Amino acid sequence: MVQHYGDGTNTQQLSPPRQFSDDRIIAQREAADRSVEERPVERTSTQVPVAAAPGVAEPGVSAPEEERRAAHRANVKTSTAAEVDPAYRGFKSGSAFFGWLIAVGLTVLITGILVAIAAAVDYAVTFDRSTFDDHAGTIAIATAAVVIVMLAIACYNGGYVAGRLARFDGARQGFGVWAIGLVIVLIVIGLGALADSQYDLVNRLDLPSVPIAHDLLVSGGVIAAGALLVVTLLAAVIGGKAGQRYHHRIDNSWD
Repeated sequence: MVQHYGDGTNTQQLSPPRQFSDDRIIAQREAADRSVEERPVERTSTQVPVAAAPGVAEPGVSAPEEERRAAHRANVKTSTAAEVDPAYRGFKSGSAFFGWLIAVGLTVLITGILVAIAAAVDYAVTFDRSTFDDHAGTIAIATAAVVIVMLAIACYNGGYVAGRLARFDGARQGFGVWAIGLVIVLIVIGLGALADSQYDLVNRLDLPSVPIAHDLLVSGGVIAAGALLVVTLLAAVIGGKAGQRYHHRIDNSWD
């Protein structure tokens, strides 16, 4: 009798069931998500673009451009006059000089317009010498008034430009424009007097005689000169304050 002995163990080994690891499942999910994101989206005519949230760049706009827009829209509180370094305050000769240049340019421009108007009137209407002699006083007053108004307009705009350039102390900038103009005029008058003393220029000029008494002419000239100085000074100072007021409105726009 043949006996078979065994070790009592089951020699048949069962393979474990096939399972997917967690890493493989995550990789499959990520691949599916990427495929969805890369799929092109078709816009229809009914789709309305949505504005980007604050701080997020808009589609098609570069980052520097968006930063510039954000800085422009930022609610920035500018410094008030009391907070500014005193070195930036006070009279600014550069601003006053450029304001004076504007005043001179406007004076030349307005003078050219008035001369053209006078030439057109003289061409349309003929005036004889007797008409001027009869209305010499009225013509002199009207001429002085026109000159004063013309220079006042020029000084106002010059002061305005100086006040805008300097930002602070607009009255001082307007006064600087007026002072520069006065100094230039005095220099020109001094050079003219020096040239007249050397070459007798006034007597060489064929100036028309004015049918007005000498005393009345002198007193009228003094009054006109005083009015010219006062009116142009006020116009320049007011113009400088108006130029400064522009920056004042900007400083207070964030309050």
